[in-house]
Amino acid sequence: MGRIVCRLTVVVLAVLYGLALALLAVGLFGLFGNPPDPLAGIYVILLGVPWSLLLDDVPDAWAPWAAGLAPLVNIALVAALCRLARRR
Repeated sequence: MGRIVCRLTVVVLAVLYGLALALLAVGLFGLFGNPPDPLAGIYVILLGVPWSLLLDDVPDAWAPWAAGLAPLVNIALVAALCRLARRR
């Protein structure tokens, strides 16, 4: 039962990250007739907490990329914790 919950958690996080990236693209580029939205990346930022809050020292040119990749750290950590729990 625990393995199913772990896998489901990782899959749900990955799907939410994909949806957040899609919403970011739609809002950033104004796709489908939507006006560009400056808050389009909020879901990506929220999925990347706490790592996205620690990006103050990142150069401005790299900050959007680092914030966009921050949720991958959370997904990797949850997957690693699931593997660790599965071994025990």
